[in-house]
Amino acid sequence: MKIEYYIVLAIALFCIGVTGVLIRRNAIIIFMCVELMLNAVNLLLVAFSKMHHVAGAVANPAAGIDGQLFVFFIMVVAAAEVSVGLAIIVMMYRNTHSVDVNFLNRLKH
Repeated sequence: MKIEYYIVLAIALFCIGVTGVLIRRNAIIIFMCVELMLNAVNLLLVAFSKMHHVAGAVANPAAGIDGQLFVFFIMVVAAAEVSVGLAIIVMMYRNTHSVDVNFLNRLKH
């Protein structure tokens, strides 16, 4: 497949994520939109890595796997982020009975 298809898909996913972060007020939805943006970047990393692997496979058979390694580490960090973030959201809900970020913004005054 052409690299342009991956780029268009990643841009669409990233734009959906940015729109969700800017418009929505629910902390869980915002959290999911941030993860969607991370996955869009991961898609681009893998696509460009695959493209460079095809171009450099003749000279160096191990070329082009750097993108997959970066994606693996990003996914590990994202999994840790999900566990900590969801724990924070659950604790916020237990204390305030709401996950609305505007309500939580008023708590600091």
